[in-house]
Amino acid sequence: MAMNSNDIAAIVKKVIAEMDAGSSDAGIPVGISNRHIHLSKQDLETLFGAGYELTPIKDLSQPGQYACKETLTLIGPSMRPIENVRVLGPVRKASQVEISLTDSFVLKVKPPVRESGDIAGSAPVTIVGPKGIVELKEGCIIANRHIHMHTSDAVKYGVKDGDYIDVDALQGTRKTRWYGVQVRVRDDFALEMHVDTDDANAVGYKNGYTVSVVKN
Repeated sequence: MAMNSNDIAAIVKKVIAEMDAGSSDAGIPVGISNRHIHLSKQDLETLFGAGYELTPIKDLSQPGQYACKETLTLIGPSMRPIENVRVLGPVRKASQVEISLTDSFVLKVKPPVRESGDIAGSAPVTIVGPKGIVELKEGCIIANRHIHMHTSDAVKYGVKDGDYIDVDALQGTRKTRWYGVQVRVRDDFALEMHVDTDDANAVGYKNGYTVSVVKN
């Protein structure tokens, strides 16, 4: 049975309505997180020397966080180093290494997928600096997909700190839905979703692309 222009228009309108019903506004920007290192004060001085201070070169999207001039080398059981891994500041209570699954194959380590800061029982890794070596017994993770939200953003989206939501990634070369994205809410957070390079490359995403929250 042939369809006329009115039939086609009705079908298109219905499809658009269903898409709109499934997602909220596509207003959450995405930041792609490459492998990086957070250091404690003690480990910073072991790697770079006593009294050493980090050298900020670029502010990051989250207030108070910055990329540093300093880079380090990671070594795992494979003995194949990953060099020039960027240090992010400021210093933390405990050192933490965040890598991708692809990186873990190079290093031959088995990092769990964790929220940043949750390093108990995570993978060991060795960090090599210009003045010393730090052998972390734990601290290497793959960061989970998460969204930083200001408290006002959480109200807008009807979520709270620690919730898990689904989002649609529709701007890349392979449209997809990311499930189980953790929401992190604080008064000093800026709205942004963080994914690692594996996730971004798999769907053709770039910094500044956006995702939309799926309405459940």
